[in-house]
Amino acid sequence: VQLQASGGGLVQTGGSLRLSCLISPNDFYITALGWYRQAPGKEEREMVAGIGTGGATTYAESVKGRFTITRDRAKNTVYLQMNSLQPEDTAVYFCAAAKGRIIISSLWAIASYDYWGPGTLVTVSS
Repeated sequence: VQLQASGGGLVQTGGSLRLSCLISPNDFYITALGWYRQAPGKEEREMVAGIGTGGATTYAESVKGRFTITRDRAKNTVYLQMNSLQPEDTAVYFCAAAKGRIIISSLWAIASYDYWGPGTLVTVSS
C-alpha cells in the first residue's frame, strides 16, 4: 500500500485548502485513516484528524469546527477539508493508514498506523 498526499500550497489567513490522499493500489484492507502534521522546527507529528471503519471521526481541539476529514472508498481517497486557516496551521501534512481492528481512540497513536505518505506542505501567510 502506498499513500500519496496532495493539495498543499500557500494560502492567506482565513483561506481554505482541501488535501487529498490517494491509497494505492486500493484501500480494501485499510480500516482507519488519519492526518498528521509537523510544524516547521518541530520534531513531533501532531494528530489533526482521524476516521475509523464506521465513519466515526476525531479531531484535535485546535482544528475542531474548521477541518473535516472524509473518505471516499470508491476513489480510494481520504480528504481533509481545511477552512479558516491560520498561520499556526502551517506544517507538512501527512496521511496515514491502518489495517486490522482499531478503535477510534487508537487513531491518536502514531504506532497504530501501518502506512505513511510523504507529506504535503501547507503554508498560511499572515
